[in-house]
Amino acid sequence: MSDHPRPSPIDLLDAPEEAVRELVAAADPRPFRLAQLRHWLLRRLAADVEEMTDLPKSLRAHLAANATVTVPRVVDERRSADGTVKLALAYDDGAVVEAVAMPGSGRTTLCLSSQTGCAVGCTFCVTGALGAGRNLTGAEIFAQYRALVRREGLVGSPVNVVFMGMGEPLLNRRGVEAALRFLFETVSPRRITVSTSGILPGLEWLAGLKRRPNLAVSLNATTQEQRAALMPVAARWPLADLLSALRRFPLERGRRITVEYVLLAGINDSPEDAKRLPALLRGIPVKVNLIPFNPDPDHLPGLVSPSPERVDAFAGVLAAAHLNVTVRWSRGRDIAGACGQLRGRLPAAVEGVAALHGG
Repeated sequence: MSDHPRPSPIDLLDAPEEAVRELVAAADPRPFRLAQLRHWLLRRLAADVEEMTDLPKSLRAHLAANATVTVPRVVDERRSADGTVKLALAYDDGAVVEAVAMPGSGRTTLCLSSQTGCAVGCTFCVTGALGAGRNLTGAEIFAQYRALVRREGLVGSPVNVVFMGMGEPLLNRRGVEAALRFLFETVSPRRITVSTSGILPGLEWLAGLKRRPNLAVSLNATTQEQRAALMPVAARWPLADLLSALRRFPLERGRRITVEYVLLAGINDSPEDAKRLPALLRGIPVKVNLIPFNPDPDHLPGLVSPSPERVDAFAGVLAAAHLNVTVRWSRGRDIAGACGQLRGRLPAAVEGVAALHGG
């Protein structure tokens, strides 16, 4: 009997490609086996090596003994009256994140989380109340995509993917870059959007990628003072510097930066704000998404959404200034699956079970 401890199984997506290649070759040296494995993982979204039926049994047994596929447990599922689905997914260390599927005309949009919390601390976002949490690996992010696609019967169907769930994607560049690489196997970069609160080093990193997803920026204010009060990140990377970075951001022909503006009654929804916004964005190819605030009285008391009339008036000022503007009345509000409402929550019964198991 060997005195050497058995090596820990490697994750078939998170492990370096060379390590996976060597693992496969140890059981079957034919080069095409690695391509078959990647096809199952990234295109057919296999959650277990036993699903990979065109791999020899001996290779499947070897992989099962020496490798893993990251598959979080679905610990909660909520379905909205509007068709939105929210999953709470628990990883092996007990961390829970939420991922959302929003059906649309022609294709479903999948909203993924990049961290288990968020260090940015925007005052209008429930996730920020969780604190920093930890970064998710590429395999952990991709596992959310797999879970939503398989659960909703979307394998092979066209989808949009947005990194707008829990966390600040540009504070987890390694995990997000790996997840993008996996997603690009089946989803066009034009159908993927990465949203940021304005992390300038992250914007420079994103600008340098050979294959770039769409960019969305959470702006939410028209003055530096106002933005710093709502978004502490603005104290480190001021509004003027952010706008300058957006003007430099490389865009392919026909693509625009999405500017997200959460409307908060009595805070950033005044006629003066509406007039200032077009001037701020002058010279930047943008489309503006106005998002009426999604209330959460339990966690964000005192913040309310403007009236529909005030929202329409704000949008009208932007349209009159020739900005491409859309009002996004968020879907999934009734299941706390809308913008700013994700917090990796567990139902009380599930929290009790997690506590019993040390989760």
